[in-house]
Amino acid sequence: MSRLFMFEKPLGMRDTLPEIYETKSRVRSSIEEEMKSWGYQFMETPALEYYETVGSASATLDQQLFKLLDQQGHTLVLRPDMTAPIARVAASRLLKEDLPLRLAYSANVYRAQQREGGRPAEFEQIGVELIGDDSISADGEGLALLISSLKKAGLEDFQLSVGHIGFVQEFFRQVLGTEERANELTRFLYEKNYVGYREHVKNLPLSSIDKQRLLDFLQLRGGREAIEQAFSLIENNKGREAIVQLERLWDTMADFGEGEKIKLDLTLVSHMSYYTGILFEVYAGNVGFPIGNGGRYDLLLKKFGKSSGATGFAIRLDRLLEALGGAGEKEPLHCIIFSSERRREAYEKAKVMRKSGIKAVLQDISGVKNLDACTSQYDDITFLVGKAGKEEQQ
Repeated sequence: MSRLFMFEKPLGMRDTLPEIYETKSRVRSSIEEEMKSWGYQFMETPALEYYETVGSASATLDQQLFKLLDQQGHTLVLRPDMTAPIARVAASRLLKEDLPLRLAYSANVYRAQQREGGRPAEFEQIGVELIGDDSISADGEGLALLISSLKKAGLEDFQLSVGHIGFVQEFFRQVLGTEERANELTRFLYEKNYVGYREHVKNLPLSSIDKQRLLDFLQLRGGREAIEQAFSLIENNKGREAIVQLERLWDTMADFGEGEKIKLDLTLVSHMSYYTGILFEVYAGNVGFPIGNGGRYDLLLKKFGKSSGATGFAIRLDRLLEALGGAGEKEPLHCIIFSSERRREAYEKAKVMRKSGIKAVLQDISGVKNLDACTSQYDDITFLVGKAGKEEQQ
């Protein structure tokens, strides 16, 4: 094995060192407690799923799936998201009484990278799925819980962009006439390439009025005024229901007391094709990518034989940590350095400290090569060396 290969990792994979791991653990725990307090129950699904079911239902690009074969020759995938696996479980085992299900998860997902580009191929998501409720209140609950969870994690500087994929699809069909043209223009929105969008619109074989409608569409961002502007762009009342839903959601978020964190963006689209209605992304600080996203996916469960409304969201823990400033403050760590004749005394002292909530490390002095380097990594040091009864604090 060459030295390079010995220390390299597969493309997009990351090591999590102790300091970051501890910070991630604290952030995860605070979010989990918040989700539980809203009545969400945590569950787990396998890391491996069948390609024909969860793999195809996930809407992740095929080239981003990690695939392998089992011993029977079936194609498996490492789960690329958690929404599709939870939809599978809900459809097969949980949706018995037609009651809303509030489910939560914290798990790693896997999406292959074609080139490094700084993007991880494995990352942790924490999120919720509200299944069996097609009301706007359910969408509002998801948004309010997302906001509450981020605040509980210690994040204050963030903003949610909220749109409606049904409005975009209907509006583009009205103006462009064909699905192919609509998909082509939608790609510019997904890439947030608004210069390319404008240039593409200028070259379309459309009337000047329709071209202007497509250009005016890019202005549908902001507060409640964006809703009124959207109404003016729609013809023949088609697409109005989507705008009405956004209007009701705006009022719902005001009732939750979280309206200041919401900004409407009716140009918002997603690469996850299972979204059918309201969808959203959350941005924070100087992080260049969304730290979380979600939306309504009323048709996904049909792929598993059930018909049920559903909405949910996922937070990217790595990006949330970046927004929080990376590793947080370390908890104080106490070290007891002992000699062999005082080992029992050191063990008993460490036991008492741990019971009182103090993190205590035991270190036999015979195993220390460099005492100064060893002691510099701890906040407090106790020396139990030599004759019993003599204790030195540093």
